[in-house]
Amino acid sequence: MAEKNAKKGAVDVKPAFSKTEDFFLKYRNFIIGGVVAIIAIIIGIVLWNNHKKSQLTEAQTVSQVPELSVQQGLSELMQSNELFGDKLYAQALNGDSTGTSKGYLKIAEEYSSTKAGNLANLYAGLCYAHMDKWQEAVTYLEKYDDKGDILISPAALGALGNAYAHVNQNDKAVSTLTKAAEKADNILLSPIYYIQAGEILESQGKKKEALELYKKVKQYERMQGVSGISQSSPYVQAIDEYIQRVSE
Repeated sequence: MAEKNAKKGAVDVKPAFSKTEDFFLKYRNFIIGGVVAIIAIIIGIVLWNNHKKSQLTEAQTVSQVPELSVQQGLSELMQSNELFGDKLYAQALNGDSTGTSKGYLKIAEEYSSTKAGNLANLYAGLCYAHMDKWQEAVTYLEKYDDKGDILISPAALGALGNAYAHVNQNDKAVSTLTKAAEKADNILLSPIYYIQAGEILESQGKKKEALELYKKVKQYERMQGVSGISQSSPYVQAIDEYIQRVSE
């Protein structure tokens, strides 16, 4: 009996976010995958633009060296992305045995002042998240500078908010997830982040604060089924249940 009570008591000391951990794990591919897809598009655009510029340039000058460094860094980043896409996260981080890929950690170090180095920090954080190494995930996701990027920034903040929650920094998790929802301001991402932040607040007994966030999700109801908008969100459809739960 004592052993049974001890096991029961162990549940009580879990981080507050443990109640919503299954929620994150269920939608991990959507949350993290969305970041990866956006980054891949941006890298492709940058590489193409650099290629077109190089075609128009007849001579190499000293001033062009940084630009070539950016292109080289992004090319190496894409090599690591192939490993990431194959779910080989350790190799994506540290490089493969053939030397084809340097790995995100080395790219982040060698190209620290470039877009490639910045994105490598983000990818490294996502790798650590996939590997359930949450403190390391926090370290690298914090290093990523969104520089006002309206495409990547919300998803990157969402990933960071989840990482904070997994290391029991719940106040930071709530504020970061809320910021991610506000920056995204769309029906696909915002409801997820508001709900995650609200669930953390609920686990802390802060029902009033959770209610305020759940109410923010209601604003996206008007976007469901509106002509010209194909997206829909199961989180928006279920938000009344969340609101009712914290209103009781």
